[in-house]
Amino acid sequence: MDGPHLSRSCELSLHCCADGGSLSCTKTPQVSGVRVQLEMHALWQQFDQLGTEMIVTKAGRRMFPTFQVQISGMDPTAEYVLLMDFIPVDDKRYRYAFHSSSWLVAGRADVIAPSRMHFHPDSPACGAQWMKQTVSFDTLKLTNNLLDYNGHMILNSMHRYQPRFHVVYVDPAPNSHLNANRNFCSFSFPETRFMAVTAYQNHRITQLKIASNPFAKGFRTTDLQDRVGFSGPLDVWCPPEGRAESFTTKPREQRSWGSNTSTGKEDPAPLMVEQCGLFHHLKDTVGHNMESKDGDSVLAPTSFPSMPSYWDCLGPSQERDGLL
Repeated sequence: MDGPHLSRSCELSLHCCADGGSLSCTKTPQVSGVRVQLEMHALWQQFDQLGTEMIVTKAGRRMFPTFQVQISGMDPTAEYVLLMDFIPVDDKRYRYAFHSSSWLVAGRADVIAPSRMHFHPDSPACGAQWMKQTVSFDTLKLTNNLLDYNGHMILNSMHRYQPRFHVVYVDPAPNSHLNANRNFCSFSFPETRFMAVTAYQNHRITQLKIASNPFAKGFRTTDLQDRVGFSGPLDVWCPPEGRAESFTTKPREQRSWGSNTSTGKEDPAPLMVEQCGLFHHLKDTVGHNMESKDGDSVLAPTSFPSMPSYWDCLGPSQERDGLL
């Protein structure tokens, strides 16, 4: 990262340089040359243009995009501790206006919870270790539980926050506490600001997170007919859980519980999807009859044998097992 770009995206918090003094004259040599580059910078900018939102829950939720940085300029033999905290951007509470797709000020901010620091689990470590690979805070979790005892970062929902990254030099001198302000440097990236929410407000944020998060494959729409190796027609779909769908059979075909035979040869892929739809319909109509197109009915017993669940339908997990 070049100098001008670094000065634009990084703000150094220097308590002892409030008068405009330079970093080199106030910080120890072990931290004066430290430079930090934000990873996935382009993705963070995409979210920032839409207004980044981060989910907070009682149990704690990880951030996406994950805060990752590349560090340079450390003393390879010196030990450092890396940590993060979150500070409010302003003293306001917000609400989302769906008619205008924008955030509006709803009042003054709630009482700020006591500030916490999240230490990187590899701390402390020598500078050579920190610089040889990307530093990721993927274990950091956000919560709105004021009584949290798991060490998660406590944030207020509908408030804006700025993540801060700190590099602390572990000074082995016995009087190191006297130089505490000189042994650290802090960095903040404006594009990582976000709104803490309990549910995504902007649908475009939801779409971007689904599209860019590798762990959100289950929320992406997939056309099964485009899968490699699939040749049969797919005219029956598997409904989501909780939705009742009538189970229909193909003409001149009859199928009953415990029977593996039918009057015609059929494609196993549609059969599996049909069974999946039948399973969910039975869950919603236990003890009732289900009418099919030809007038036959299937009685859903109180206790029925194990059938394939929604997650047993054709999907990425079966592709990895080589079923397709």
